[in-house]
Parts: sequence; structure tokens; C-alpha cells
Amino acid sequence: MSDSRPEPGTPQRDPGAPSCPAPGALDAVRGARIFVGVTGGIAAYKTCTVVSRLAQAGAAVTVAMTESATRFVQPLTFQALSARHVYTSAWEHVESLDPQHISLATACDLALVAPCTMDCLARLATGRTDDVVTLILSAVDRRRTPVLLAPAMNSVMWAQPSTQRNVRQLRDDGFDVIGPASGWQACRHVGEGRMSEPEEILAAVVNRVPARARA
Repeated sequence: MSDSRPEPGTPQRDPGAPSCPAPGALDAVRGARIFVGVTGGIAAYKTCTVVSRLAQAGAAVTVAMTESATRFVQPLTFQALSARHVYTSAWEHVESLDPQHISLATACDLALVAPCTMDCLARLATGRTDDVVTLILSAVDRRRTPVLLAPAMNSVMWAQPSTQRNVRQLRDDGFDVIGPASGWQACRHVGEGRMSEPEEILAAVVNRVPARARA
């Protein structure tokens, strides 16, 4: 009998995560205004695929990045993929004369943070707004606009009681949490904490984008 166990380091999908979007499913995001927050983790490279696929499907994608995130992926990359300005500071006023974080938050149909680091989880759970991503999210009305978080961190960091406490609080507060998955991590550990794959994140977006947002 063959051994059906996965090879060590093989990423494992969260059994509760949405499956990959079916062919044509991304048509659901056409015309939707989607905000993507990127925080400082190596998994930011996966977010490039998410932004590219959403833009190709006809969504209007606006990206904001923390200062740490720009150390992993340059803002120019997301600007090229989304064909829109990338926000890296709370002091930028590009699309309106109103406070930028208010106009961006009220305009979006769905918000996604990928990767969402341990630090970002803590900031959101405690209401801190000292970076451009959490500032914009603080003005999103989650009663009408879904906010999806895709955690990404070392397995020990994910297992910390503080992280688990923050995740429970965020779920209670109305955030949707995607993953994380289990598998090989950049820190050379194998365990839970790896950011969900782009296809799973895209499936979650398709499942949660409001019908009112669809063109």
C-alpha cells in the first residue's frame, strides 16, 4: 500500500477555506472596487498574483502598503499590476480633497489584507491606526463592506496566545479570516502560519464580494 502522506514542507490547505474559484467565477468581481492592504511579510509576493488576477477580471483595485511591506515588494510593482496609485503614507491626497483614508474606505466594496502580519492583527484588534493600512480599515463600515484578513507568520508566532486571542476578537468584530495554511515557511520551519495561496484568497473574495458591487 502506498504512503499517501504529503512530503514534509508541502503546503496544506485549510479544510475550512474556500476552494479555488471555478472557471469564470472571477467575473463576479468585474466592476467591484477592492482595497488591498499589504503589510510587512515575505508572503507579499503572493499578493502580486492576487492583485493581478483581480485587475485582469475587471475589478478596480487600490493598494496601500505599510513601510515594512515596501521592503519586500516595491510600490511600483503593485502600481503596474493595478494601474492605480499605491498608497504608502497617510498624508497622501490623490483622489479627493477629503481625508484620503475616509474616501478610500467609503468607496470600496470589499477590503483584503494580505499578508496580515502578527503586528497588523494586534493593531486591528486593539483599534490602533498608526499606519496607512490600519488607518484606512478603521473607516470601513463592516456592516456593509466585508473585510478579509489573510494571516502570514512563523508557526510559533501564530500559536502565541496573544495572536489567537486577537484572531478571536477580530472574528467577533466582524472580520473574515482566511487561513493560514500549514507548510514550509521562509524561516525554514514547517507548520501553521503560511499565508493561504492566491487561488484560495481569490475564492474567498469571490464568495464575499457584495452583489451590489458587480457590474
